[in-house]
Amino acid sequence: MGLRCCAVLLLLCVFDFASATDVADYGGVPLWINRLLGEPSVMSLQERMDAAWFRANNPQSCPIQCDCPIQWPTALYCDHRGLADIPDHLPETTQYLFLQSNNISSLSSSLLANITALRWLILDHNQLLDLVTLQNQTQLCYFFANYNHLRSVPSVLPAGLKQLRLAHNQISSISPGAFQNLHNLTLLLLQGNKLQTITEGDLKGLFNLNLLELSGNLFSAVPRHLPTSVQQLYMSSNTLPGLDKNSFGGFLNLKYLRLSHCSLQSSGIHQQVFNFSSLVELDLSYNKLKTIPTVPTTLQYLYLEANEIQEFNVSSFCREWGPLSYSRVKILRLEGNRMSYQQLPSNWAFCLRVLESIYI
Repeated sequence: MGLRCCAVLLLLCVFDFASATDVADYGGVPLWINRLLGEPSVMSLQERMDAAWFRANNPQSCPIQCDCPIQWPTALYCDHRGLADIPDHLPETTQYLFLQSNNISSLSSSLLANITALRWLILDHNQLLDLVTLQNQTQLCYFFANYNHLRSVPSVLPAGLKQLRLAHNQISSISPGAFQNLHNLTLLLLQGNKLQTITEGDLKGLFNLNLLELSGNLFSAVPRHLPTSVQQLYMSSNTLPGLDKNSFGGFLNLKYLRLSHCSLQSSGIHQQVFNFSSLVELDLSYNKLKTIPTVPTTLQYLYLEANEIQEFNVSSFCREWGPLSYSRVKILRLEGNRMSYQQLPSNWAFCLRVLESIYI
């Protein structure tokens, strides 16, 4: 009986945790919001709640341009208000400050000076040109400034940052030493900018970076000086003439690699470029490949749709096959190429024995 009660309690705890976690899409990568930690469950209160009622019943002071919901006393919603500046007299208890979709072009250090416990700062869809006032925000963990007019990664950022989202700006350079103290940063979004290269030292200090998003920039080659801790590297929509043997040689545990829409050709891809056992997912869709590149037998998800592939090479997946030698590919996408099911060789099933879905 006791064991049964413990099992029921465990299931209830798991259910409660799952139901208390929301997901919001910010900067192209989902943001997990955990209400058990007191984090707000929505990014905007516009047309969701009666601001006048909350203002009349909330004992805390609240700027007239913002909403201060009772159920999230540390959250301040000032989004979608047409603001040119951050409101005055922000509550000292503010930990979550939502300022997205305004016309803010700069941050005033004096307006943020009295907020010492700020954890989230959301400034997406504004007119920001530069950031110079965040170094004193020692508790800041999440900073979002997607869809602004930043020309470079700010030079002084809080050391405690865990996520930095700067997608879809006009960033063409990284200020010297910008990341040297960001040892806790796990996610960096820089897609949709104007970066052409990343030089040695630009990303120095990012010892725990897990996800690096560089899609939609002006790279002509995979940068050589990227943090070795990265497990998810996204470089789609760059123009990459080729990939040499050492294009990804510096990574210790790369699992997810996206290279779609990069104008890749089979003649420019070295046969061993993807030969590392940590790789789980590889996206090479919407390129100009004529053959299936050689992939490790540990790969599980391979996306090759919308290329110019004309034949199925079993050797691309298995150099040999037997009781312990076979490909772990589960999902294989080949639709939009120049081949059909009838062109599959008779021995392909001996190699891809755990395949769950194939699309041709």
